[in-house]
Amino acid sequence: MDKPLLIFDGDCGFCRVWIARWKRFTHDRVDYAPSQEVGKDFPYIPSEEFQKAVQLIEPDGRRSAGAQAVFRALRYGGSSGWAWSYEKIPGFASFSEFLYGIVAGHRPTFSTFTQWLWGNPASPVSYRQVRWLFLRILAIIYGIAFWSFGIQIKGLIGSGGILPARDLLEHLISYGAARFWYVPTLAWFNSSDSFLVGLSVAGVLVSVLLLLNIAPRLSLVALWALYLSLVSIGGDFMNFQWDALLLETGFLAIFLAPRGFFPQRRGASGPSPLILFLLRWLLFRLMFQSALVKWLSGDPLWHHFTALSVHYQTQPLPNSLSWYAHQLPSGFHKLSCVILFVIEGAVPFLIFAPRRLRLLAFWLLVGLQILILLSGNYAYFNWLAIALCLLLLDDAKLREVIPSWCDEPIHERHSGESRNLSWTPAFAGVTIFLLTCIPFAQVIGIPVPNAVLAPAMWVSPLRSFNSYGLFAVMTPKRPEIIVEGSDDGKNWKAYEFKYKPGDLAHRPSQVAPHQPRLDWQMWFAALGDYKQNLWFIHFCLRLLQGSSSVTNLLRDNPFPEKPPMFLRAMLYDYRFTTPEERKKTGQWWTREVQGQYCPVLSLKTR
Repeated sequence: MDKPLLIFDGDCGFCRVWIARWKRFTHDRVDYAPSQEVGKDFPYIPSEEFQKAVQLIEPDGRRSAGAQAVFRALRYGGSSGWAWSYEKIPGFASFSEFLYGIVAGHRPTFSTFTQWLWGNPASPVSYRQVRWLFLRILAIIYGIAFWSFGIQIKGLIGSGGILPARDLLEHLISYGAARFWYVPTLAWFNSSDSFLVGLSVAGVLVSVLLLLNIAPRLSLVALWALYLSLVSIGGDFMNFQWDALLLETGFLAIFLAPRGFFPQRRGASGPSPLILFLLRWLLFRLMFQSALVKWLSGDPLWHHFTALSVHYQTQPLPNSLSWYAHQLPSGFHKLSCVILFVIEGAVPFLIFAPRRLRLLAFWLLVGLQILILLSGNYAYFNWLAIALCLLLLDDAKLREVIPSWCDEPIHERHSGESRNLSWTPAFAGVTIFLLTCIPFAQVIGIPVPNAVLAPAMWVSPLRSFNSYGLFAVMTPKRPEIIVEGSDDGKNWKAYEFKYKPGDLAHRPSQVAPHQPRLDWQMWFAALGDYKQNLWFIHFCLRLLQGSSSVTNLLRDNPFPEKPPMFLRAMLYDYRFTTPEERKKTGQWWTREVQGQYCPVLSLKTR
């Protein structure tokens, strides 16, 4: 015998289905034959043994049966973990043989069970088309992220911006060579406005290369490095969870992408199962932790399922559909909250379930993301989450829904495509998994020893091994800061922002996937005070100086000729109008003044 031979009961339909499945893993490295045909060639194996369990005969004459035979056969296809566990982990062998005996003794029942969970296991399972589509969507998201920040970059972190990157980098020079690790950015070479804009432009251009499938791995490395460069110096304006999510997704996508400068879709090697698992693990953490932080926060709005009664009104940047959603009955909001907890808290476990349950998770998670993006403005977050959900599909399912132009025949590569992982990428994958387990453990309340925490702290500047969880505490009211200027300290004119609430009659607009980062920060600032938001004082300073880079971030500058002498910030309590109020006034908002947010400011030199 040149190859292992797995002998099975040819009269068992359940056996034939799973043999077809195992063949896809082992390809031509293992032979398969029914006992009715080859049993006579092995007279030393009683016929009842063939009926009881599969038998594996290896070239060296070694014979194994049952679960051990299955695990040793799969090892020839590269899946050595099961065989190693069988041989090395105490109790694993007896437990797996116990389960095998239960299944073997109830084959008709488990045949139905298998069909219900996996569909047709004999159909080819491939993820090349899914990978192709995922990387194209990721390229578009990267491009939007770079473009969105690039058109704001001068006003946010430019030399005349609110938090100049140049000042940050100059301050860090005293940290010596360590500064290059703790603030990893290409801006160390040059922090001028033109260079910062150039980083964003380069990101858009490389995104186009990835979209065109040109050097995808190299393009992804460049995109990750460029975006990390901007996030590292972006301060408060680049400190959102979707920035971290994009970096972590982009980092893993480097290992998912096919090799080559012009990789072909036909016949390309499939994605690594380990990297596919890590991306699904990322999706699981993103969703499950979102439910977990809400519940563990102790917020009564979440515990009483009333959070959505205020969410549409108090979220950072509502759109016009938010107004309509807010008007829905309280019972509907409570039911929606319960469904939200089910989808975020329970459905993520189906990510690792058999195929049909995984498809159910796909539709539920994508449906949730669509509802969120329709009723709010969360930059590219929902689109990136949907892209990750695509990895729950396989090519067979994807071809049922994608346009014909995106479809190409799938050619399984048997002898040429190995499922074996070399030690280097396997070690890297396990390391990434362990690093992401540390912040996950902290969120769920598991104590992490300092010795284990140290590696996670060391790699934290890379922002690619993160924890997640949005809206742990729901804000019941909507405080809003209105910035006003005056030349005499008596007559005040308001600065209108492009997207955040201000003018009561201004229609809340849909702006995502673009993110107006100043507008977002104004929402956070209103939840605290100016002493907790030093960037806000810098913002006011730029308005008093008349910085065009900063005023360009606004919808309206009431002092186009020269900046005002005085500046103040008033705090209001905003709420959506009722249908009756809107019909009468035409306004989307109503408000009540709460007082001053900060003292009146003025430049002493004027």
